[in-house]
Amino acid sequence: MPGGCARSRAPRGGAVKRRVRGVARETFRSMHVRNFRLFFGGQLISQVGNWLTLVAQTLLVLHLTHNGFDVGLLTACQFAPVLFLGAWAGLVADRSDKRKLLMIVQSLAMLQSFALAAVAFQPHPPVAAIYGLALLGGFTVAFDNPARRAFVVEMVPDELASNAVSLNSALMTSSRIVGPALAGLLATTVGFGWCFTVDGISYLAVLAGLWAMRTSELRPPRVVAKGKGQVREGIRYIRTVPDLWVPLVMMALVGTLAFNFQTVIPLFVTKTLNGNDATFTLLFSVVSVGSLAGALATARRKSISVHHVIVASAAFGVAMLVFGAMPTLAWTFPAAVVVGFTSIAFMTASTAIVQVRSRPAMRGRVLAIQSMVFLGSTPIGGPLLGAICDRYGPRAGIFLGGLSALAAAVLGHVVFKRVWRPVDDDAEVELTPVEALECVEETIDPAFEEPAAAQHA
Repeated sequence: MPGGCARSRAPRGGAVKRRVRGVARETFRSMHVRNFRLFFGGQLISQVGNWLTLVAQTLLVLHLTHNGFDVGLLTACQFAPVLFLGAWAGLVADRSDKRKLLMIVQSLAMLQSFALAAVAFQPHPPVAAIYGLALLGGFTVAFDNPARRAFVVEMVPDELASNAVSLNSALMTSSRIVGPALAGLLATTVGFGWCFTVDGISYLAVLAGLWAMRTSELRPPRVVAKGKGQVREGIRYIRTVPDLWVPLVMMALVGTLAFNFQTVIPLFVTKTLNGNDATFTLLFSVVSVGSLAGALATARRKSISVHHVIVASAAFGVAMLVFGAMPTLAWTFPAAVVVGFTSIAFMTASTAIVQVRSRPAMRGRVLAIQSMVFLGSTPIGGPLLGAICDRYGPRAGIFLGGLSALAAAVLGHVVFKRVWRPVDDDAEVELTPVEALECVEETIDPAFEEPAAAQHA
């Protein structure tokens, strides 16, 4: 009998292993592409350093000012350039060799991190200098974001585009697990200056990965020629494609009031729940664990629709409300995992549908406008939520974010149903990226055909 049991269990164990290997191959199928592996490895190290700096800046300003509005103002400085330069930066990405553009931008970001280190090593760091350098960092983010995200789909075949986008989101979220925890460790042991120094060194990894790529294996679209009115052309293009502008409208609302974790979470932990810097960074890392799980789950999806964006937004809103209602620190940790999972599900769905369903020649501008809407809304929401947290308490800021995500889901559902009515609402359509692009072109309003002179006005 024991032998028979062993024999009966062996095939079952082998089947489980084969299933696990199959899931892994399906989830990480873009990693078979050499250029994407180089990109992924370099960005993984660099993004850990990036989150190290973002969290260290927040903690440093909170230590120097002890004020929620000032923390929100820092966030505004970090992302204001995205709001004002985002669309133009996307046009620059469409006109440029994205690999070379990224090497220039990442080099400038490395210098900005070393400058922050020099300020932080002073006995009494001036807050104005931190704000000024955060603003300079925002300029690099404005140009890096559309170029980096559009570059993702140039490294892989069309059939791997959606998977590469999701793995890139997983990369960003996994860096949020290590980066904040490392920021808390370094800030409490060796000081804030070393946080920024480590970040500066981390940029060497991404620069090395970009330099080592085989340019002959990249799939760049036709470079957009210079012309007048090209930014306005990108905005008009988005307005005519419901699959693009409905998620962007939702993202504007969610990005302004719900995705200001850097402002509300440290205030919630330190002022409401009586935690400290280490507790905040640990909770932030737990949020990121949930985000990583959500990104990997999304990476297996082979099709994307506005319906996925709407459902993810509603789930994110509910998770935020539950998180804000937690009575003690112990209860916030499991709720934080759900917040992370649902937040990245919304962000990944919104990003994937924009990247997959944009025309190649428009992709940089569309992604830049998405960054402008998402990251650029932070300068508005950051100080606003900081002031609300100071006046009514951090829970109020979290509840407002949850309600905004629910409102975005309702708005997206109502508006999308009014402007886009599929023949069969119940049918689930599996589309390759190329087929999705063809469907996008068919949705454009024929009335939007303008004379050539008008398009360049």
